[in-house]
Amino acid sequence: MGSVLGKLWLHTIRAYLRIGLFFYFKEIRIVKYSNVPKYKPVLFLANHQNALIDALLIATRSGRFSYFLTRAAVFKKPLVSKLLHTFRMLPVYRIRDGWNTLTQNNSIFNTCSLLLQQGKAVAIFPEGSHNIIRTVRPLSKGFTRIVFETLEKYPDTDLQLIPIGLNFEKADTFPDRVTVIFGKAIAAKDFLLDDKNEAVNQLKTRVHTEISKLTTHIPSKDYNATLSRLESLGADFLNPVAVNDCMASNFSNCQFKKKLPPRFLSKVFKVLFVALLFAPYGIWKFAVEPKIDEVEFVSTFRFALAITLVPLWLLIVYIALFLAFNWGVATGFLAISLIIILVRVKA
Repeated sequence: MGSVLGKLWLHTIRAYLRIGLFFYFKEIRIVKYSNVPKYKPVLFLANHQNALIDALLIATRSGRFSYFLTRAAVFKKPLVSKLLHTFRMLPVYRIRDGWNTLTQNNSIFNTCSLLLQQGKAVAIFPEGSHNIIRTVRPLSKGFTRIVFETLEKYPDTDLQLIPIGLNFEKADTFPDRVTVIFGKAIAAKDFLLDDKNEAVNQLKTRVHTEISKLTTHIPSKDYNATLSRLESLGADFLNPVAVNDCMASNFSNCQFKKKLPPRFLSKVFKVLFVALLFAPYGIWKFAVEPKIDEVEFVSTFRFALAITLVPLWLLIVYIALFLAFNWGVATGFLAISLIIILVRVKA
């Protein structure tokens, strides 16, 4: 029964998050260069620009219920820890968490190997941290440890590695657009070599190369100048192949569609949107946003408020109108509210 309730909980949460992301993003594009295996063990490997939003996009759009390796700092409170575990999140410890905590990763990696041997899906951000820059940073060795320990303990495991490119138009804005690109599967067994260090290096290089093809990868050298040049050309960051080709051609092959300025209708509905949600908007603008230190968390906290406070606020107003007038007035308000929100987000 516990397993049945657990699956029901996961299906319910995923459905709710999909609806929330639909109302949050102006556009979500999903590109799959090959079908994600449904029954084989899969290790998802993605770039990491936008904190928890990255994980939510993979969780709701990959077609698999994945276990996510998540930084241990968010598991400190017992109640939060229990909740995150129900979402299939597993804590992974880093040096900044203290040298004495690193040994706890042994049991986490063992768990990952067992899950993969059972045909499950595990997701990890191999850069090791999030950063809003449009660069695939050097990869840590953590994911290679999971790969090779799994193959050592369970040599018959047909482990597939799926590189993922997450591409945000502008990660900290609302509403934003995003393209999620699932790359071609890589067979982990192809990297079994006699020289383990060479195997680790080859695997890291291959995964870094594949992820770099699936997202805009601006070299760290002259990063700001290159980014400014791309923005001045109107680069479409939702199409990383075109942007990377533009840079590879030394900006001689850059043909991007001109971006249109916001339409009058969009401006009107922005005002209506703020007026409709003045309470949640005020909490966000004056109580939450000013306290966010890292830009990578802006979208995550905004989304968290959007899927909690906004429905609650609409429910409160609906009940108030129902009690003051009738269900028809209340339902009319709700319908108009959804139209205003949809037009504001999608227009």
